[in-house]
Amino acid sequence: MNTVSSRPWAVVTGASSGIGHALALEAARNGYDLVLAADRSLDQTAAEARALGAQVDTVVADLATLQGIDALDAKIQDRPIAALLANAGHGLGHAFLDQDFMAVRHVIDTNITGTLDLIQRVGRRMRERNAGRILITGSIAGLMPGSFQAVYNGTKAFIDSFAYALRNELKDTEVSVTVLMPGPTDTEFFQRADLTDTKFATGKKQPAEEVAKAGFEAMESGEAGVVAGWKNKIQAWLTHVTPDALLAEQHRKQAAPGSGL
Repeated sequence: MNTVSSRPWAVVTGASSGIGHALALEAARNGYDLVLAADRSLDQTAAEARALGAQVDTVVADLATLQGIDALDAKIQDRPIAALLANAGHGLGHAFLDQDFMAVRHVIDTNITGTLDLIQRVGRRMRERNAGRILITGSIAGLMPGSFQAVYNGTKAFIDSFAYALRNELKDTEVSVTVLMPGPTDTEFFQRADLTDTKFATGKKQPAEEVAKAGFEAMESGEAGVVAGWKNKIQAWLTHVTPDALLAEQHRKQAAPGSGL
């Protein structure tokens, strides 16, 4: 495909559905051409983005693996990526000792290992050009111990912290790093994580489009981070003044199997 374009290029991972899908369309509306990646079909997202005027390339790959990141990197080629929206990630419900460890490892490798590999590759090129924006999808889940989502919350704690650290390391450059921290969002997250019978899944959730818009605007403004939604902002603030043991118990009541029945 001819990659010559007057529009800047953005890479969006986890773009097949949910927040990633909405981020891709937000980028297309705001003048970006797109390289989209996910572990499932991207046909719908690509079609909608093209209808908005974007040139789109796609790669379907498991971004938890080195092969998946290599495939995405090969698709990027030598394009000067103006924005990296590192959104790929998924959760895993139930008690840690009852989980299959290969599933545990896949969450870690998707949310952390593959994400960091991609950010390092693209971020180095941005630093060389002294230009670029990085948006990383973290979560307010990273601010609290996640009983019955222990691995997921742990990965998001890592990502939230990492984003602020990387931003500081790049403070003397024109490369910005922004972390988007959603709360419960109306996506396929709960189905994929086997959390459909929990209070988290049955409670009120924020539309993915609202979350994506908040994150995209924060990225474009060069902000350090954004918590999407005023209720989530309050919850995020409360985590700083609530003991971890109490946060874990509160999380248990929302995430324990059957809590939403």
